[in-house]
Amino acid sequence: MRLILLGPPGAGKGTQAKMLMEKFQIPQVSTGDILRKAVQEGAELGKQAKICMDAGKLVQDDIVIGLIKERIVEADCKGGFILDGFPRTIIQAEKLTETLKEMSLSMDAVVDFEVDNEELVNRLTGRGTCADCGAMFHKTSRPPAKSGICDGCGGALYQREDDKEETIKKRLEVYQDETAPLKEFYRKQGNLKTAQGYGTVEEIFSRVCAMVS
Repeated sequence: MRLILLGPPGAGKGTQAKMLMEKFQIPQVSTGDILRKAVQEGAELGKQAKICMDAGKLVQDDIVIGLIKERIVEADCKGGFILDGFPRTIIQAEKLTETLKEMSLSMDAVVDFEVDNEELVNRLTGRGTCADCGAMFHKTSRPPAKSGICDGCGGALYQREDDKEETIKKRLEVYQDETAPLKEFYRKQGNLKTAQGYGTVEEIFSRVCAMVS
């Protein structure tokens, strides 16, 4: 099973991806992870990516596509994979579709998690991250036992810059401008599935499984 997960920041893609990985025994292909690995290993595409990253530039789409292509031919992707965080733009989606076609592959489903902006802002601004171990908490859905203190290691919780309201609103604007148009792109391909991102994690997961199974 080959899946793409779409949705704005805070929609729950990461949580659902982990549950889908476990259920269907397929890996999550993260562009961030494969970029870091390629750079560490000093592969040719990794060297090209490092030049962009060291210059503070976005890694070119062709390099990212090349790395994804190398990743999805590995043995653990034989039964499928989950793309989370890519593609982000129509150009990337077109290049990905073309590359998969060359490999005689296609995506089985593109799952779009729908959550309104007010709910997303509430979710993200309520998050607290442990400064020591990185554990995440939420003031309503997963509050720490002691306010401001990590349950696991006792470290102080802080609000990441990405989780501040002004930053979140900017991230959502970028998503609407650049990534939301992918919904129509995949709708035309006939593989878009829309999942309401409300309710418990288990309820959302049940909806997604019903869509892709």
